[in-house]
Formats: sequence, structure tokens, C-alpha cells
Amino acid sequence: PETYADADVVILGAPFDGGTSHRPGTRFGPMAIRQTCYLAQDGSRPHLALRVDALRDIRVVDAGDVEMPPGDIERSLANLEEAVYAVARAGAVPLVLGGDHSIAYADARGVARQLGDGRVSMIHFDAHADTANILEGNLASHGTPMRRLIESGAIPGNQFIQVGLRGYWPGEEDQKWMRDNGLKHFMMHEFWERGVKAVMADVIAAAKERADKVYISIDIDVLDP
Repeated sequence: PETYADADVVILGAPFDGGTSHRPGTRFGPMAIRQTCYLAQDGSRPHLALRVDALRDIRVVDAGDVEMPPGDIERSLANLEEAVYAVARAGAVPLVLGGDHSIAYADARGVARQLGDGRVSMIHFDAHADTANILEGNLASHGTPMRRLIESGAIPGNQFIQVGLRGYWPGEEDQKWMRDNGLKHFMMHEFWERGVKAVMADVIAAAKERADKVYISIDIDVLDP
């Protein structure tokens, strides 16, 4: 943690896909994301519209990958939670590269441990709600992390804003549980009907109403199913 003392953002890789029920391979995600940068390490990366260069305007540290042993989801998520907690405790923003979405439980738990349970709202971009109680016999998987977070008290259900949901899952039983726990949703069809700017303004307003700290979790299938 002392190496994070001056960091604004700390990147952590979470190379784990033991929680997925369909397509494996996301354990290679952190490596693939890092390799997409084709500029020299001292190259400028200014954003033309925003007029900022993130890697120069703030101090970003890449702490490498967390040890997440294949086949051991409990140990893997525990290791990740400790790593995220260390970053949050140092006052930096953890930027976690996954990994399947089971890692969301450990990520958000690590942040809530530092800031306090119930003090963080969640903006969750996903095609699926990930609120199943159990998926293919597993309590810990890429389809259950949001329910586990809510049950743990780290982020209460009424502080969840889920964005981009569509399709056929979860089923009615889980949807009722979501309604009973106060989760708020912005469905994908709203983006088509109202436009991105209008919906996102409402998303941000909803998050601010619920807590002064926000954790953002993005599942890639919100864009590419």
C-alpha cells in the first residue's frame, strides 16, 4: 500500500474466468487490455474532445495482476478483495480489469470495507442483472455477484442502479427479489427511445441521490452480447 501513496488511480488485473457459465477465456482479459496500447510509454494521449491526457494529468499506477488460482473461486475472490481494499485504503481509485463478472463481488466489497457498508452506490452496466440466488449449483458465479453484495450489506439494493438490461434473464422469481430490494433499472430500450445523454443524466442523478460515493461495474455484454 505504501507504493500507492501518491497514486490517484491504481490498475489491478483480475485474471479469472472460473465463475463463467458459458464462454471461458476472460482470464486473459487484463493482458489483452494492456497489450492494446500501441503508443510508447512516454507518448502523449490527449483526448481531443475533453482536452485532457489522463496518464499525465493524474498519477496512474499499474500494480499488475492479483493472484487468482484457477478453480478456486473463494481464494481468488478473497485475494482480489484484499488487493482492492489496499488501494482504497491508500486513497486511490481502484481500476480493475477482469475477468468474468464474478469479480464484481470482491471489487465492490473491497471498496465498501474502506468507505463503509451502505455508503456506496453502484452503477452497474450489464445486459443481465446478475442477481440470481444460485446459478448452476453455485452461489458464487458471474450471475450472482450483485445479490451477494446486497445480502452482505456492502451495497444495499436501493443503492443499485442497473443500466442496459435486456433479454430474457433473470426469471420472475429473481425479478421479484429485485423489486422487493428496491433496485432501480434503466433498460436498453430506453437508450433507443430517449437517447444516451438523456438516460445517462438520469442515471447520474439517481446515483447521487443514493450516496456520495459511486462504484461503477461494467460487463462487456452491455455493448456486445
